[in-house]
Amino acid sequence: MVNGTLIWYYYICKRQVWLISRSIGSDQENELMILGKHIFDIFKKRHKLGLKEIVIDNKIKLDYVKDKIIVEVKKSSKYLQASKMQLCFYLYYHKKYKNLSLSGKLVIPEENKIIDIALDEDIESEIESAISDIQNIINQALPPKPIKIQYCRKCAYKDLCWS
Repeated sequence: MVNGTLIWYYYICKRQVWLISRSIGSDQENELMILGKHIFDIFKKRHKLGLKEIVIDNKIKLDYVKDKIIVEVKKSSKYLQASKMQLCFYLYYHKKYKNLSLSGKLVIPEENKIIDIALDEDIESEIESAISDIQNIINQALPPKPIKIQYCRKCAYKDLCWS
């Protein structure tokens, strides 16, 4: 079952897609994961949002929705492409399975950025291709071999790849 988290990791590291698909957890004490959760908590308090994410079909976890706009909060723009595609997946899912045409906003509080996100045919096609590729990765008996990329140094999964 492809979800937003797998889409996000797909654009960063295909090996992480395989690991997450098997519920192999990352280092929850990773400083960047803790910081991201902290930033989101502050954002929720500042904007008086509910305490929990919105869960749809046990597949989608939305940070929040307001006026037909899905808002995704990220700690930085370091993974901008992955973040945009994760939000596009949510828009795609709602269009395809809920018959809802929504728009999105990617919010990066620490950088004071708000990026408007809209779904178009090219992005829909890319999402469909990513979903297909993710399903192929998930169906493999072994994870893809680790490939050193710029994100490995601070990755919460680095011990599973490089120890």
